[in-house]
Amino acid sequence: MESLAVLGVTGSIGRQTLAVADQLEMTVTGIAARRPSDELLEIAKRYPAADVAVADNGKARDGFVEQLGSRLVGFGPEALIAMASHPGQIVMNAIVGVAGLPVTLAAAEAGNRLALANKESMVVAGVLVKEAVARGGGELIPVDSEHSAIFQCLVGEPPPAKIVLTASGGPFRGMKRPALAEVTPQQALRHPNWDMGQRVTIDSATLANKALEVLEASALFELGLDQVEVVIHPESAIHSLVVFSDGSMKAQLGPADMRLPIAYAFTYPNRAKSIVSELTLAGASFHFEEPDLETFPTLALGYAAGRAGGTSPAVFNAADEVAVDAFLNGQLDFLGIAQVIEHTLGEVENQPVTSLADVQLADQQARRIASTCIGNLLR
Repeated sequence: MESLAVLGVTGSIGRQTLAVADQLEMTVTGIAARRPSDELLEIAKRYPAADVAVADNGKARDGFVEQLGSRLVGFGPEALIAMASHPGQIVMNAIVGVAGLPVTLAAAEAGNRLALANKESMVVAGVLVKEAVARGGGELIPVDSEHSAIFQCLVGEPPPAKIVLTASGGPFRGMKRPALAEVTPQQALRHPNWDMGQRVTIDSATLANKALEVLEASALFELGLDQVEVVIHPESAIHSLVVFSDGSMKAQLGPADMRLPIAYAFTYPNRAKSIVSELTLAGASFHFEEPDLETFPTLALGYAAGRAGGTSPAVFNAADEVAVDAFLNGQLDFLGIAQVIEHTLGEVENQPVTSLADVQLADQQARRIASTCIGNLLR
């Protein structure tokens, strides 16, 4: 049986990871979450062999110390790093945001198989992650449905001429800017196809998620940004495709269910049996559209950040995190998310990325500027 540590266990990907682990009869030996919660305690009871780590080092820790005893690895970010650093395991990094980067680097340095659902790691520090994987001698298997699709399409193939990432278009596909000024967080959280966490769902609605995926794909597959294309595919059945030098195209299809790429990351180069129901092709129709960059400018901003390189992708990501949080809390309207990202990219000086500290400094600066921008928009 494979040994598995799940970091970000209480989120959408974390919960689906546990379902896949149960189906594959894997041994869950580590679970971690951002903060103490009743849900984390319930999960700990379900997996009595698992050590537990909590990123938050606040007052709520006392009850957890009593209930978990010796199973508790510890509190604080260093506890999650220690869990990911344990060798000889599969590490699912399902932490949301740039906070997952140290865990990615730790799992890679330890030589583990890293099932990477934390796209921000590759967005803000792709070179550092690749170097850590090379030093550790482990594996990096992407879990994002689009990047898993590309990974699967490239098995046994030469480098592609380009890759095409598909996007559902989110809940507001076809709408124009005047209508978007009035949308609510509740409307933005109603994704038509996928069951995801709050930030990624809002990012899907703005196309910021696709911008991050473009940057992730460029770093993962070592392609220029002009080799990464985005098309709107509202059915979410074709998860992405590759185009080869001879003009051939190869796509990966399946239902809109994250358990499929999760299981593939665990079983590669093999495939598990009966993870999800087969996609029904008879009677199905597939449609494709160009993304509307005027209505959804975050995708263009992501490409611009990628072309600038250095710390600009980290600035894009940090500004987006702050802006999405403000939108969810009613402090910013939907169109303001792109405004905050664009302003922050223009204010933070771009620097080379040579270490984790470079990324962390850019992230902190971007968060301060984005927060100030939101305050100014509220006046």
